[in-house]
Amino acid sequence: MKLLFVSFYLHPLSLSGKLGGVELNIKNIAREMLRRGNQLQIVAPTNSAVESLPIKEISGELQPAFPVIPGQIYKHPAVIPDNAVIANIWDYVRQVQADYDLIVDFGYDWLPFYLSPFFSCPVLHYLCMSSWISITDREIERVARLCPGTLGVHTKAQAETYPVPQESFRILGGAIDIAQYEFCAEPGDGFAWAGRISPEKGLEDAVAAAEAIGVKLKIFGYLQNPEYWQEICDRYPNAKLEYMGFLPTETFQAELGKCRALLMTHKCVEAFGMVAPEALACGVPIISYSRGGPAEIVVDGKTGFLVEPDNLDELIAAIKRVDQIDRHFCRQRAETEYSLPALGDRLEQWFQDVLLS
Repeated sequence: MKLLFVSFYLHPLSLSGKLGGVELNIKNIAREMLRRGNQLQIVAPTNSAVESLPIKEISGELQPAFPVIPGQIYKHPAVIPDNAVIANIWDYVRQVQADYDLIVDFGYDWLPFYLSPFFSCPVLHYLCMSSWISITDREIERVARLCPGTLGVHTKAQAETYPVPQESFRILGGAIDIAQYEFCAEPGDGFAWAGRISPEKGLEDAVAAAEAIGVKLKIFGYLQNPEYWQEICDRYPNAKLEYMGFLPTETFQAELGKCRALLMTHKCVEAFGMVAPEALACGVPIISYSRGGPAEIVVDGKTGFLVEPDNLDELIAAIKRVDQIDRHFCRQRAETEYSLPALGDRLEQWFQDVLLS
């Protein structure tokens, strides 16, 4: 197949951590599709660069980023800057569409959903985040009606956030390159938290729990909101925190594997939570709020514990008994459920279904 992938419009595609798991998802899927013999091109904003991937850079002003506030759906009008990169990207896609069998959009913006029914080449939308902006959701509902079968999501929990019949979505899950992650049977005494440092990720709960028990907490991820980070440091002065920064996969997995468990304390409905299978691949159990995608990844009592969202007492209790979890089983679960070949099979079946419809 000849595939054209369209990246997000908020930042260049560069594995910087600014786009969270979306960057890793695009990279992994692109490499798996190329490994299978497909032809592929990625379209992304200027300054995008991921080793060994073919990227067509398009210039223009990036889309403004609106803060994610848990439970809030933005109702503001659509925003398109002057010389907007999103408009320039889709003008390019329109011009070259005849050269491809399928176009796969990884973005979440109203314009691609509005445009896709007008394309002669099928446009698939792999949604990598939950419902957030009402005007985008309205266009997603339109695509569900006019182009059935072209909407894909990671999890059922993610699909349920959209005002669209659930049968409109193809549930695709997610995957990582298992070979990049080393199993660690004997961890140290610290715990881990990983993600963009931003209020919707709920870092303060993990810090509060760590301070209450007196355990070390290693924090990994892009520091998106410095004021939020400083507020946490001021509020919990006795917490044993170590900010590790945003690390490349090789370094990240080595540090993560040394941890007794990964804490996932998100306040929003995570579409998937890419760090969850990353942790499992290292043999690291997960203690997560039972909210969003991670609730479909963690096998309660087997690969970690699911606790009531925002319940610090339950979170603390789970931390105290995490050594009951078999780290070997965590690795096994990652290998069987979250490998790239497994995701590649699901994606190719989706692509074939659309081409034959």
